[in-house]
Amino acid sequence: MSLVKRCRPRRTGGLPALLVGTLALATGLAGGPASAAPQDTLHDLAAAQGRYFGSATDNPELPDAAYAEILGSEFGQITPGNSMKWDTIEPVQGRFDFTKGDVITDFAQQHGQTVRGHTLVWHSQLPGWVGSLPSAQVETAMTDHITAEATHYRGEVAAWDVVNEPFNEDGTFRTSPFYTAMGSDYIATALRAAHAADPDAKLYINDYNIEGMGAKSDAMYDLVSELLDEGVPLDGVGMQAHLAIQYGFPYQMQANMQRFADLGLDVAVTELDVRMQLPADAAKLATQSSYYGQVVDACLAVGRCVGITIWDYTDKYSWVPSTFPGEGAANLYDDDLAPKPAYDAVRTALGGEPGGGDDGGDDGGDDGSTPGTLKVQYRSSDASAGDNQIKPGLQLVNTGTGAVSLPSVTVRYWFSGDNGATTYGSWCDWSPLDCSTVTHRVVAASTPKAGADHYLEVGFTSGSLAPGASTGEIQLRLSKTDWSNFDESDDYSYGTGTSYADASKITVYAGGDLVWGIEP
Repeated sequence: MSLVKRCRPRRTGGLPALLVGTLALATGLAGGPASAAPQDTLHDLAAAQGRYFGSATDNPELPDAAYAEILGSEFGQITPGNSMKWDTIEPVQGRFDFTKGDVITDFAQQHGQTVRGHTLVWHSQLPGWVGSLPSAQVETAMTDHITAEATHYRGEVAAWDVVNEPFNEDGTFRTSPFYTAMGSDYIATALRAAHAADPDAKLYINDYNIEGMGAKSDAMYDLVSELLDEGVPLDGVGMQAHLAIQYGFPYQMQANMQRFADLGLDVAVTELDVRMQLPADAAKLATQSSYYGQVVDACLAVGRCVGITIWDYTDKYSWVPSTFPGEGAANLYDDDLAPKPAYDAVRTALGGEPGGGDDGGDDGGDDGSTPGTLKVQYRSSDASAGDNQIKPGLQLVNTGTGAVSLPSVTVRYWFSGDNGATTYGSWCDWSPLDCSTVTHRVVAASTPKAGADHYLEVGFTSGSLAPGASTGEIQLRLSKTDWSNFDESDDYSYGTGTSYADASKITVYAGGDLVWGIEP
């Protein structure tokens, strides 16, 4: 049972809720998205793609009427941030208090939303009595807690984060009262207990820093593969996606999602936000927008990625500033509940029209372009990372609604000169724009860094890029004048992919302002 299909009809405008739900279902069955009118919500756009789009929330926020209005109308799914965790539900052993969780499920029912239950078993936010139990009593306490909570919310919660954050960063199992008492078997035991209590709910294991390929996601892949082989009830993997622009976009996120999907599991982005070091500016907001868009693109490209939940939609109630001092501005809406550029990036990635996000920055020129309307895609044309030439393939894509004047645009591919000559030659080998309109030069970085002491700067002498259009592939080369070898393997912008993909480590500038990517 998919989360989208379980979604109750929502009220929209003056139409009766049942009629709106019927029209939306008919559109989905017809095989095409609904008309992407500006008033379509993020969830409407996602539902037209067979996904949901949701937000976390918490009880102290719901009395904020303006906040609750957006929460109830823009999103088709909600996750309680704290009100279903163990310390709230069972603060004293055997005494259960579902009051706060019931407020969330009631809100969801009133607004035709599904609920993701979060979370049944977690090492954090445990009442003290759990850690004080003798090891021999932990399993019974855990299964009793799961049984009581999942039974109480049976039919009201569409999916559960049954086990949350079981791994350390290196892929080893995290120490917790459950792991100490039962070893890794606690995970299978928890999943079986949840399934017995609510056979219709989707059951997930959820963790952070497993969005891209790496030791932690490899450990999750090995765990879920073993669980499936043993017949343990498991429906999906939750990738939290608490991202930060200063750390780069997760490596091969789409491919990572796909390998879990290939096991027959659903994948969900469960806690998405994209923080930055404050103060925010146009360049940081543009990079943030690209990250949000890339997450949506990855999910839409994987058939079993069922949806995306942002970890509350507004900076007003973000967890980031209190957890990461000096960081914030991580959400789609600002402190005043106004949509930010990232909101437009998500709408565009979902196939809709921008809804009015404003970064407050310069408009980038008289051609209607704004910062964040361009992105660059890259593929490697090098058979060897250690030969005497660097051969990036680049293409620009206009993701905005206005045409972009190409002479105002430059692109920088960052690399290291290694040993050898300090002068370079560069070439454009082919471009559908005609290489005579493409400029290129190698520039020494003003502040050299490891892997980025030079950059290849690409520009244009003429032309305009229409909304949604691409320049097509621009095949480029550079070499040292003495033709000595490079070691590209540690270059900042270098990648091994041979198919075009969004490249956050190649930067794009419009009118001199950074509009895409992260500078080294």
